[in-house]
Amino acid sequence: MHFTSKMAGTATVPPRDERETRLREAGYNLFNIPSEAVAVDLLTDSGTGTMSDDQWAAMVRGDEAYAGSESFANLEAAVREVMGIEHVVPAHQGRGAENVLYGALVEEGDVVLNNTHFDTTRAHVVENGGRPIDCPVDGALDPASTGDFLGNFDVECGRAAVEEMGEDRVPAVVVTITNNSAAGQPVSVENLREVRGFADEIDATMVVDACRFAENAHFVQRREPAFAGTSVADIAREQLSYADAVVMSGKKDGLVNIGGFVGLRDESLLDAVEQRAILYEGFLTYGGMAGRDLEAFAVGLREAVQESYLESRVDQVRELADLIEAAGLPVYRPVGGHAVYVDAGSAYAHVPDDRFPGQALAVDLYREGAVRGVELGSFAFPDTDRPEFVRLAVPRRTYHREHLEHVGETAAAVAERADRAVGYDIVAEPPMEELRHFSARLEPAD
Repeated sequence: MHFTSKMAGTATVPPRDERETRLREAGYNLFNIPSEAVAVDLLTDSGTGTMSDDQWAAMVRGDEAYAGSESFANLEAAVREVMGIEHVVPAHQGRGAENVLYGALVEEGDVVLNNTHFDTTRAHVVENGGRPIDCPVDGALDPASTGDFLGNFDVECGRAAVEEMGEDRVPAVVVTITNNSAAGQPVSVENLREVRGFADEIDATMVVDACRFAENAHFVQRREPAFAGTSVADIAREQLSYADAVVMSGKKDGLVNIGGFVGLRDESLLDAVEQRAILYEGFLTYGGMAGRDLEAFAVGLREAVQESYLESRVDQVRELADLIEAAGLPVYRPVGGHAVYVDAGSAYAHVPDDRFPGQALAVDLYREGAVRGVELGSFAFPDTDRPEFVRLAVPRRTYHREHLEHVGETAAAVAERADRAVGYDIVAEPPMEELRHFSARLEPAD
């Protein structure tokens, strides 16, 4: 699929001295860099993509009623059609949905199992008194590994945690598709079935974090033999059919700039989730979204499972990976569906983990070319033994070949100076360690 641009924005590379000043003023935290000073923004693919003309047209129909919005009914119909989920509780974005769901599920002393918790998921579990435990499969966090479904949940790891903690302390088993913290790797349908059985064994709620469900379905179609002749749309419904609850950020595979929801099959949770949603998000037929956003979300869900769109999406991410690798920086293979994960631990092997080699590489990408990515290693995930990754997440339907080439040229400049890279020390951070990478300030290490 090829896209035509119907709206254009400008982006420039600020002079090097300005980039250096911006870094110092930001405390070497790229979240503090204003977007006007970024040439290619790969910080996240969440809500940063470009909507289609059909989505913009749908926004005109937005019903802004506080209660009984027709636009919510349209979103609800799209969720049922595309995802096979009956009960939809809207939220303003994915972390709002996490707050609503995990606040209803998790109590003090509980344990939540996940193939690999992402930052906000981990924080919501901790905030509600729980302990997050990751159960990635062997090799998932090793940049040298190979495999079709390195995002899978290790059920034996889950059973070991249950044996230690007791099944009465495990209210939820979560599978994130694709597995963002494990380099965006996909999860097989076979693994989802296995996790469903495990959740039944311990009487736990099975949650699927479905932010990138369509991209995951694309990989299932390409890599899981049983689904080789199945449409992405059918696979999308199949993989979600094993979940009791779904957490969705529309800012990913909803192809919108804002929005999310909790989807439920388990009606025993519905009342508690709805009451939390009213308290924290808004009434049940808008959930913190404007009617126009609900309309765009409904259209985006249907567009997200179009196979031509997914092919172009995944191909662009793979193209970026090829350019970065050719420039001399190591990347995680196989490449996932939404981002390129650069192995900073190898590229900056001389920088110790407690000086955050991933953050050092992310800073250097900005310094050399005003390219913004995000560290997803020991800075973002303290005390979790994660690889030193820098994630370069590609916004959907936004950048063109020349943007990718600029990132490749920037990567080459970083690779050329890699032996001169320095690490960083944290000089100020918030009380909640799980969220420190959003606002902590750093300085170059001596």
